[in-house]
Amino acid sequence: MRRQVLLYGLLGGLLIAGLRLIEYRWLIIEYSVEIYGGLVAVLFSVLGIWLGLRLTRRQETVKETVVVREVLVPAPAAFTRDDARVAELGLTPRELEVLELIAQGLSNREIAERVYLSENTVKTHSSRVFDKLAVRRRTQAVQRGKELRLIP
Repeated sequence: MRRQVLLYGLLGGLLIAGLRLIEYRWLIIEYSVEIYGGLVAVLFSVLGIWLGLRLTRRQETVKETVVVREVLVPAPAAFTRDDARVAELGLTPRELEVLELIAQGLSNREIAERVYLSENTVKTHSSRVFDKLAVRRRTQAVQRGKELRLIP
């Protein structure tokens, strides 16, 4: 009896597997256009993503490292400000003070704390100093200020 149950179960399993295979084949035949269209869409999507990543890959850039070293140059003991140049440029005493603090290497926030101004006011004074000295950066302003004997 055990043998018959096993043989019956095996034949039933083979029959079910065969029917599933036939159903699968009919499914493939009936929906073949949709299946092939989906496969082509997936293929083109993968190809498009791959080409997009390959063509828009960032090029390696070589970054230069600039080492800036501050060299302190002692000011002459007897520094005299060129008041004629100050008047000619139209620098106010507060702008001169901000320029001196910039020359000391302070940030806008540090300058604001030291002279009891808001940071925006310090930025305004700095930009006016830059305009009057015809420079764009803090380092250029300091260099120009020293050349014109505005700061020590």
